[in-house]
Amino acid sequence: MTATALKLPAKAWITTYAGTAINLCLGILYAWSIWKKALVNVALAGQPMTGLNTGWTYLTNAQAATPFSLCVIVFAVMMIPGGRIQDKYHPRTGALLGGILLALGCIVAGWMKSYLGLILGFGIIGGIGMGLGYAAPTPAALKWFGRDRRGLVAGIVVAGYGGAAIYIGVLGQLLIDRLGISGSFMILGIFFALVVILASRLLYEPPTGYVAPAPVKAAAVSSGDLMRKRDWGVLEMLRTWQFYALVFMFVLSTQSGLLIIANAADLLKESGKNVPFLLANAWLLVSYGGFVNAAGRVTTGWYSDKLGRNKAYIVNCCVSALCLFSLPQVIATKSVLLLFIVVGIAYWQYGGGLSLLPSFTLDYYGEKNLGVNYGLVFLGWGLGFFMARLGGTIEDLTGSLNFAFYISGGLLVIGAVLAWIVRKPGDKVPAAAGIPNALRVPS
Repeated sequence: MTATALKLPAKAWITTYAGTAINLCLGILYAWSIWKKALVNVALAGQPMTGLNTGWTYLTNAQAATPFSLCVIVFAVMMIPGGRIQDKYHPRTGALLGGILLALGCIVAGWMKSYLGLILGFGIIGGIGMGLGYAAPTPAALKWFGRDRRGLVAGIVVAGYGGAAIYIGVLGQLLIDRLGISGSFMILGIFFALVVILASRLLYEPPTGYVAPAPVKAAAVSSGDLMRKRDWGVLEMLRTWQFYALVFMFVLSTQSGLLIIANAADLLKESGKNVPFLLANAWLLVSYGGFVNAAGRVTTGWYSDKLGRNKAYIVNCCVSALCLFSLPQVIATKSVLLLFIVVGIAYWQYGGGLSLLPSFTLDYYGEKNLGVNYGLVFLGWGLGFFMARLGGTIEDLTGSLNFAFYISGGLLVIGAVLAWIVRKPGDKVPAAAGIPNALRVPS
């Protein structure tokens, strides 16, 4: 028999959905292709634009990729100080600072009307804002919940970041069409500032001594379980092999999703040649990807609470690997329906990783230093961008992405094997895994 120890405070769910609202602003990163489409014209690169975009000049694909890539790198690095701010001060501090910096970055990018403005505003200032802001909501929400709900809650909070593309893709395109590139950046910047300022006030931390309500067994908890329920400092965490395993798992789950995200529009262009409506409305793929990305975060979080984090990660990786292995054949059929299904699963797996890894980190290393601990694990997300770059090189050399899809699928299989091996520090790993005793950290 099980029973609920205590009633969950209302502030727990308020914090969760406030965090989702904040991430719905920070997730402009996933809608970057809307601005890339407006900025890029290889034949006219360097020449001035006219009309609503007077003052801007056309860019090459490589130039347009730089602010995006820079934003990703800065974002990943700034998660570490962002986590420290969350742990030492308050999640409101990091969220507020992050939202204001993101808004400032958008306004700077729009006001400067230049490639330098995009690098400085979107890439650097915006990336700093994303890192500081994203580090705050998820740890704040997870501290209110027991292990039986952490996956779901992490999924709900980070779904905002993935789901941002659903509305920013549409809204951004509408603003570009009506107000130009500069107007779109400035309006969105002001909107983000207002939302984050309000939502950050609704982030709460549990009081000292708070115990999250959860179904508990009538039998007494073993002393070994109690010993493992402790908070790990950064240096303690860095001395465990599990930390490096989690970082590598983050790299592996990220690389495949970002390979697809970076090339989804081109894949649609190839398969949708006979569907002019799809080619003329690229925002549909952006919004579709955002929806599946967000759904993958929430749903993966939910079934990870039921199956366990390891099994959920394994299922996601294996299914997505099969899709990547089949993608060359799907592209050859020119079936838009099959392409959307396969691409959707890749988005799902990618989003699922972003809900699983914060839950893994909390389960393994406790909540006291969760912000900075997860910030360090999150470096794996930034490192996952190597596959998008490698994919471009492979396409230049071979004329297709086929080998990139095969490599990426193989890496997902490695991720599934690693997830089968890894366990919380102090727990036993499967005997067949062959992990040396020296690598097993005692409780």
